[in-house]
Amino acid sequence: MSAQQAVESVRAGIDVLEEEKFAPLAGKRVGLITNHTGRNRLGGSTIDILARAPNVRLVALFAPEHGIRGTIEERDVPSERNAKTGLPIYSLYADARRPTAEMLAGIDVLVFDIQDAGVRFYTYVTTMAYAMEEAAKHGVEFVVLDRPNPLGGLAVEGPALDAGRLSFEGYFPLPIRHGMTVGELARLFNQENRINARLTVIPMRGWRRSLWFDQTGWAWVPPSPNLRSLPGATLYPAIELLRAGGVSVGRGTPAPFELFGAPWIRSRQLQRHLEFRRIPGVRFKTVRFRPTADVHSGQLCNGLRLQVTDRDALDVGRLGVELLAALWKLYPNHFQLEKTIRLLGSQETLARIRAGDDPEAIVQGWQEELEAFKKLRAPYLLYD
Repeated sequence: MSAQQAVESVRAGIDVLEEEKFAPLAGKRVGLITNHTGRNRLGGSTIDILARAPNVRLVALFAPEHGIRGTIEERDVPSERNAKTGLPIYSLYADARRPTAEMLAGIDVLVFDIQDAGVRFYTYVTTMAYAMEEAAKHGVEFVVLDRPNPLGGLAVEGPALDAGRLSFEGYFPLPIRHGMTVGELARLFNQENRINARLTVIPMRGWRRSLWFDQTGWAWVPPSPNLRSLPGATLYPAIELLRAGGVSVGRGTPAPFELFGAPWIRSRQLQRHLEFRRIPGVRFKTVRFRPTADVHSGQLCNGLRLQVTDRDALDVGRLGVELLAALWKLYPNHFQLEKTIRLLGSQETLARIRAGDDPEAIVQGWQEELEAFKKLRAPYLLYD
C-alpha cells in the first residue's frame, strides 16, 4: 500500500463503529474514556457521535491525564460535568486512577477512544489497562476503538521495563518503543496479565504497520500539551529520559522534545561528542533558550536542537542511551543519572551507562529481550 492509498483509506475504530451502525453498543449504557483526540476522520467528537447514536445510551465520561480537553498540566485532573451533554466527567488522573464501583454503577460497557503516543511511559495505556481491570471485576464489557501508533508498528526499540519497576508510567514490561496500537496492547494486557475482561477491539481499516501518522490522512492533534508535532513525538521516547536528570527537554518553549539543554551544558562540546558517535537519522545543532516552564524555568540554557533526517533509520532507544551516556561522561557533577531510572526502566542499562560502556554495545545487549518481546506480541497484532 502506498502512502497516498493510505491517506485515502485509513479509518479509525470510531469510523468503523459508525459504519457498523454501533452494533456492539446496541441497547447498552455506555461509559466513554476519551479526550480531545477521540474524533472521527471528519473531526467529529466521539462524545457527540455516541451521544446521538441510535439505540446507544451514553451515561458517563472518563478523562485521563491532561483532562477531557487535553490542556491540564497539573498533577491532578478534577472531575467535572460536560457542558454540552450534561454528563459527569470522572477523572482517572486524581486520587482515583481507576474507575470506582460508584463510577461504574449503571454502566454496561466502557469504551476507550484515545490517541496514544506509542511510548511505554505515556500514561494513557495504563489508564486503559486499569479501567480494563475494574471492568472485569464489575462485570462491565470493554470496547477499544483502535487508532494508529503514530510512530508506526514495525520498530521495537529501547530496553524493556524491569519486571519489578511497574508503575503508572509503566504498566507492563514493554520496550520504550513498542510498535503496538492501543487495541493490540489491550489484547496483550488482557491475556498476559490475566485480566479476563470481556474485551472487544474495533480495528482500524486501511492501516499498515509501516505507516507513520502523517501517512494516514489524519491531521495531527497534540495528544498532550507538549506533543505538538510528529517530529517532537518521534524524538520524545529519547529526549524525555533526560528530564529527571536535571535537563530541560523543551517544555516551556515552542518545540518540546526537539531540543534540550541546561545552564551547565557546553553546547559545542556536546555537539562534537555526539557527532563523533555517528548516530543514524538525526542531526544536532547548538542552541540557547530560556524555558518558561518545568526544569530550569526562566534560566538561560545551553543545549542542542535535534533534526530528524531519516526517521526510519533513527533508533530512539540508541539515541536515548547515547544522550544519557554523553551527559554522564561530560557533566558527571551536574547530570543526575540515577534519577532517570523511572522512565529508562532498566537497572542493567543504567549500570552500564554509569560504568562507561559503549552505547552501541549497550543497545546490542537488548536484542535478545527485544526478540523475545516480538514473539510475545505476535499473537496480539491486528495489522500487517
